[in-house]
Amino acid sequence: MFRKTSPLVFILASIFLCFSCVPTRQFQELQSKQQNCQDELEMEKEKNLKLSESNNELSGKLDVLNEKYQNMLADTVQLSRRLQSARERLSRMEKSNQDLLNQLAGVQAGNEKETKALLSQIKKAQNELRLREDEVLSLEKEMDTRKRALDTLQAELNQRDQRLQELESALSRKDEAVRALKQKVMSALTGFDGNGLSITTKNGKVYVSMDEKLLFKSGSYQVDQRGVEALGNLAGVLAQNKDINVMIEGHTDNVPYNGTGELKDNWDLSVKRATSIVRILVLNTGIDAERLTVAGRSKYVPIGTNASPEGRSRNRRTEIILTPKLDELFKILESN
Repeated sequence: MFRKTSPLVFILASIFLCFSCVPTRQFQELQSKQQNCQDELEMEKEKNLKLSESNNELSGKLDVLNEKYQNMLADTVQLSRRLQSARERLSRMEKSNQDLLNQLAGVQAGNEKETKALLSQIKKAQNELRLREDEVLSLEKEMDTRKRALDTLQAELNQRDQRLQELESALSRKDEAVRALKQKVMSALTGFDGNGLSITTKNGKVYVSMDEKLLFKSGSYQVDQRGVEALGNLAGVLAQNKDINVMIEGHTDNVPYNGTGELKDNWDLSVKRATSIVRILVLNTGIDAERLTVAGRSKYVPIGTNASPEGRSRNRRTEIILTPKLDELFKILESN
């Protein structure tokens, strides 16, 4: 006969099954967030590449327009000289024609033969005079056409130059904003230098890199009190600079994670550490959570060799990447 199973056994089994599902769901959610972060990072890289290519293309177009303008200007100068020469020849022809008319008036009382010869010369001179007048008229029309084309090209050149100046000015303001942001971050984190903190700029962004020893105990994703203090100071800067997007990236070395519980590997550890930092930053009500992005990079973006303890220590870090918004720059590019 079968022995009757105790209801307590069924209750304990149900509880065990429920709790065993939680880490799996959390891991799937973290994987989804990781993919979203990676996609957004790629989009930012693509935007920066588009900005660089558009700037180069605009500079190239400006060079072509400058060359075209100089060539047309040279042609216009040459045409102006031709027109001046034609006008001088026309003036000489008119004087010569007047001289012949004067001669005709003087010999009207002479013989018929001389009169016919003089009339023939006058007719020839008048025909040549008409040809010169037609030439001058044609050159004046061509000159007028060239002038209108030159004015149009000059206007386009001025417009392109203005757009390029606007773009260069916007880039300069962005670079100045990055420098100012770096200085503010450095001032806010004074006292943490040399304790696992470094602040650098690269590709128009400010990188705040914090070593594991500043934020976490080994294998943990709970932020130490010293790290909470540093993150609180940084949050104050971010709250005052609302046009800054923030990416928090967790990094590990290549040593496999052998912990227990909900963390299975370095992917989990890097994501959980980045998430822990975000939760501290958003305690500052001046920071809009929509500006924040979390990413776990595991062991795949090292900055040092994993063959030495020193290199592995450098790789176990969290990077907070601050990016000024590029809305102004993209508006200028779209207007082109």
